[in-house]
Amino acid sequence: MIREWTRGDYTISTDRRRLQLDVIHGFLVDSYWATGRTRERVAQSIEHSLPFGLYHHDEQVGFARVLTDYVVLAFLADVFVVESHRGKGLGEWLVDTVTGLPELQSIRRWLLGTRDAHDLYRRFGFDEPKPGILMERMNSASDSLSHDEGRRGIS
Repeated sequence: MIREWTRGDYTISTDRRRLQLDVIHGFLVDSYWATGRTRERVAQSIEHSLPFGLYHHDEQVGFARVLTDYVVLAFLADVFVVESHRGKGLGEWLVDTVTGLPELQSIRRWLLGTRDAHDLYRRFGFDEPKPGILMERMNSASDSLSHDEGRRGIS
């Protein structure tokens, strides 16, 4: 089901057909969390998640996506607003819209990673996990792999 929210000249939409992969990849490839991620892997990550595009008229100016099972876990990822549209509360609106989606209200645990937006996410109930609760397994080299290379060894 496609959903859209409007505020003035801005729209948030879950319509995958509106997503502008060049804009999304162009931002992510230069971000601290997705440096060097290939266009193919950005497309695959969107394909396997619930994406939200932020638009000024027809120009994409922001993005967020959620990885979820719709029951226990949701991971908020790749949230951004391009610099020329920052300072207008759009990031806050985007996070509020994503976390307020009715289908995601019964999620037990939301996760995200951030190096510089803790105050923003705290406004939506996010906090650092208690020490010793969460662990991670990181493969930084994966962003430069093709889809086939990433699947090697999986049978």
